[in-house]
Amino acid sequence: MPGSRPFVSLATDFGAAYTGICAGVVYSIAPAATVLVLSDEITPYAVAEGAMLLRQALPYVPVGVHVGIVDPGVGTRRLPVAVETGRGDVLVGPDNGLLVPAAEALGGVVRAHVLENAAYRLPAVSASFHGRDIFSPAAAHIAMGVDVAELGPPAEPLPLDVPSPAVAPGAVTAPILYTDRFGSLVLNAAPDELDAAFGPLEYGTPLELSWPGGGRAVRVTFEETFGGVAPGEPLVWVDSSGRLGLAVNQGSAAGRFGLREPGAVTLRRAD
Repeated sequence: MPGSRPFVSLATDFGAAYTGICAGVVYSIAPAATVLVLSDEITPYAVAEGAMLLRQALPYVPVGVHVGIVDPGVGTRRLPVAVETGRGDVLVGPDNGLLVPAAEALGGVVRAHVLENAAYRLPAVSASFHGRDIFSPAAAHIAMGVDVAELGPPAEPLPLDVPSPAVAPGAVTAPILYTDRFGSLVLNAAPDELDAAFGPLEYGTPLELSWPGGGRAVRVTFEETFGGVAPGEPLVWVDSSGRLGLAVNQGSAAGRFGLREPGAVTLRRAD
């Protein structure tokens, strides 16, 4: 890692206490490291949400070792991996698609290795706390200069398994990736999909929102900011990750419409 002081980040769905334990393991092996907890509040088991957080956050933090843990398959045959990226970072976590979007944002996957070498784990490995026993020790050793190839055999990381958007003339169907803490729904679609379906859209353009089982379509507008509509009114906007989102100004779109992942919504131009 460049620089004299290694940098390690942690992003988990563990909550503060278990994430603090992981940080303690890193410090015990790499006491000179700077350790940043990006988040310990990822929704439990929400792999896509964790993947999008890492993808959005990691380009803005120093080159380093980044631990991502949202691991509903802990203790099963899913692999623990370290993924080296084109920027020089190493991402450490379960091989369930969580790490790949961030790796792509950091210059792509250069190589990946399974975390198999017992020398870079804790002496006792539990069935349910690989964050403490496997991922954090591996991250600390990498931060201290251990090459990822020393950790185990090569691997081919699994991509994030989320549905793609569907685009047709006059309509975009976008899967819901996750719900943020404000109740806004982040969609697996980008402005390019809107352009392909509708042509260039001006802010304030009315759209119709529908979803399976939702009854009559709901009118929303495409806006640049939440303040483009009155408090309590819905809108579609481009969030800070570059993806489309469905929100309610000063409210919750998830609560208002009863929507959440893994559902999908369809946008059409309003008559």
